[in-house]
Amino acid sequence: MNSDTFLKDIYLGSFDMKKFHSFKDLGDDERTREIINQYRELTEEYPALYLEEERNVPPELLEKLKEIGFFGLNLPQAYGGVGLDLWQYLKVVEELTSRDLALALISLAHLSIGCKGIVIFGNEEQRKKYLVPAAAGEMIFSYALTEPNIGSDAKNIQTTAILSEDGSHYVLNGQKTYITNANYAGGLTVFAQLDPEKPGFMGAFIVETSWDGVKIGRDMPKMGLKACSTAAIQFKDVPVPVENLLGKPGDGFKIAMSILNYGRLALCAGSAGAMSQSLLDMEKRSATRTQFGVPINSFELIQEKLVQARVNSYVASTMTAFTAGLLAENPKALVAIESSHCKLFGTTRAWSTIYDALQVAGGSGYLTTQPYEKRMRDFRVTTIFEGTTEIHSIYPSLFMLRDLSRQIAAGENSKISRLVFLVKGIFGKTAWKPRFSDRAMNRAVRLVKANGRRIRWMLHAGMLLYGRKIQEKQFLLRRITQLSLYLYAIVCVLARVEAAKKKGLDVSDDLTVLAYFTEEAHQARKADRTLFTTRKESLHKKVFKAIIS
Repeated sequence: MNSDTFLKDIYLGSFDMKKFHSFKDLGDDERTREIINQYRELTEEYPALYLEEERNVPPELLEKLKEIGFFGLNLPQAYGGVGLDLWQYLKVVEELTSRDLALALISLAHLSIGCKGIVIFGNEEQRKKYLVPAAAGEMIFSYALTEPNIGSDAKNIQTTAILSEDGSHYVLNGQKTYITNANYAGGLTVFAQLDPEKPGFMGAFIVETSWDGVKIGRDMPKMGLKACSTAAIQFKDVPVPVENLLGKPGDGFKIAMSILNYGRLALCAGSAGAMSQSLLDMEKRSATRTQFGVPINSFELIQEKLVQARVNSYVASTMTAFTAGLLAENPKALVAIESSHCKLFGTTRAWSTIYDALQVAGGSGYLTTQPYEKRMRDFRVTTIFEGTTEIHSIYPSLFMLRDLSRQIAAGENSKISRLVFLVKGIFGKTAWKPRFSDRAMNRAVRLVKANGRRIRWMLHAGMLLYGRKIQEKQFLLRRITQLSLYLYAIVCVLARVEAAKKKGLDVSDDLTVLAYFTEEAHQARKADRTLFTTRKESLHKKVFKAIIS
């Protein structure tokens, strides 16, 4: 077993206890606190509302951000970076986003996805040439994958890079859109088709925005994140030296997906930070706002919002830390399912929490002088970034189905061998038996095992029942994903609690959070464990037909 198959192993009946016991929490240390404090001082000097009114980051603020290492936080010290490890970096992300997401995003887009491909897949010459100015903030990077007609279907992007006859350069043509940092950027990681006849045979290129043929459009008017640059970029016959290709020809899609693991993890960390800040706001407001002669925090429906914010921020931060461990062990690890769960859980729970914070504030929460409405506007896009909520609601299930299909194809691939393979999967056994000294932890791990078995059963039985059409059964795919998400989240929390217990820390509050979340997972399981179309889903089809008729 290895970090590339952590969740898949659980589905198939085994469990990597070594990885489970290697949990490390996000880096709340002196080094990260110093960076966070420096950032807080700058946000006090340049308040979020001021930057929003300006609709950009003033040059003098950019210079100050460079001075504190804002653009080199997780870049290696060998190239002038601060050198934070992944846990430290994500802790900083968690804190920065709670202050001002629009300002923080300039660094996050630059570090988490913009120049991440150079760090992981670049050769030494590429790293020296580009990471040094990137770490200094002299060359801010953007990640250019999305196109006007292509979002999640990345294998079918239309931008092309055709190798010149003399083999010295690629000729880049196409258009990208919704590119974060576009008008701040000096460098881009651009993805393009290398052969229009082979969709998915892609290249990843380092492109400088100063080159001839690169045209960056005006910043787009947006609902939020107004201080952050977002624009379209056009490429017309741009000559890209072959030395600027990351990896090998055809590696582009793999590189794009690998980079997105880090972007999704940063979104989960930022979501945890937003929820923690919203919880603080709700605590303060609900204790001082009085209705019917008592503080509103005495009402159960208000208490529920605070409790959910506490639990969800804890779980999101824990999922971030655990997944960081998978990537720290192997920076190129195929953690697509795990990072997808992090992104889906973090951004959707944070959006609900931010909504709740405004609700608890009452009428004042609607005022632009308060932080709530800007936070909502800024954060709304995170459910679209790095893959929409809808795609992440089915992506893990699709990923596993495609993996199973490849295993079938690798065998005899006859009807009988396919049937035997699927039947074996349906009746596969679970070999792992972790035991804990705490009742809440044992109840939680029993649910993990039950969900793992159910996921395996639903995947294999679903393929047997629906055949290839199972990929069209999006309600079923979403149910499987939900079971998997709760499974992974609980495993992460169990790992955190067990690690804290070994250190002799008081875990009583952690166990209460675990018990609460496990109960939620039990309730969700009741609705998500069915293989067949539900009555509501059948009625959905009838209502939809009436809409389009």
